[in-house]
Amino acid sequence: MSRFEKTFAELRAAGRKALIPFVTAGDPSLEATVPVMHALVGAGADAIELGVAFSDPMADGPVIQRSSERALARGAGTGYVFECVREFRRRDAGTPVVLMGYLNPVEIRGAARFAEEAVAAGVDGVLLVDLPPEEASEFQRAFNAAGLALVMLASPTTSDARAAMLSASAQGYLYYVSYAGVTGADRLDTGAAGRRLQQLRTSAKVPVVAGFGIKDATSAAVMAADADGVVVGSALVSALADATGVEDAAARAKAFLVPLREAIDAA
Repeated sequence: MSRFEKTFAELRAAGRKALIPFVTAGDPSLEATVPVMHALVGAGADAIELGVAFSDPMADGPVIQRSSERALARGAGTGYVFECVREFRRRDAGTPVVLMGYLNPVEIRGAARFAEEAVAAGVDGVLLVDLPPEEASEFQRAFNAAGLALVMLASPTTSDARAAMLSASAQGYLYYVSYAGVTGADRLDTGAAGRRLQQLRTSAKVPVVAGFGIKDATSAAVMAADADGVVVGSALVSALADATGVEDAAARAKAFLVPLREAIDAA
C-alpha cells in the first residue's frame, strides 16, 4: 500500500478530510524547508506539496513567483529539493510528499533519472502543471517504472471527455483547480466548485482535492465539504516570506495551519 493509499484510507475511516499545504523548497531559507515541513505535519498536515522553484512559473501568482525567485537565488535546485525530502524522511516515514512544479527540470534530468532519484529520496508523486495529459505518456511510463505517481490537474474548463480520461488515469490524488487563473487570486466560487468536485468524485478512482483560492480557515472548511481534501499554498507562502529564522518559520507554519485543521475537522 502506498503512502497515498494508507493516508486517505485512514482519513476515510476517521471521517476526516485531507489538509495539504504547499511550500516552496528553499523559501524562506534553505535551512528552514525541512523544519517547516515537520511543523506542518505537527500542525495537522496529511500530505505536503513541495514546490520546485522554476524561473518561469506561469501558473503561479505573484506570491509564489517571488518565492521561486528567492529560492532560486539561494541555489534551491532539484538536487536540493531531493535532499530536503531525504532529510524529512529521517523522521517522517509516512507523510506523502508531492513535488509540484514544471516540466523543464524533469526534462533536463530525463524522466527516468528524475523519477528514480525522486523515489530514492522518498518522494511519492509529482505534479507538473505544464504537462498536458495528452502528452504525458512518455513521462507516465518512466514514472510508473520507478513507482512515482503522476498527479493530474482538472479545472472548471476541463471538458467532460478530458475529465473522464483524468479520472481513469489519475494517481495519488486528482487536484481540482477551483478556478481558471493563477495561484493566489481571489475569485473562488464555492458553489460552482462544489458541484464540479461532486461530479469528479463520482468517477475518479483516486481522491479529489481542491486547490487555488483557499487562504484561511473559512474557505478551507467550505471547500473541504465537497472534496476529499484541500490544498493551501499562496497564503501560507506569504505567511512564511519574511520569517526571521528557522524557528520563526516553523512557528509561523504551525500558527497558520492549526486554525485550518480545526475548521476542517469541525465542519
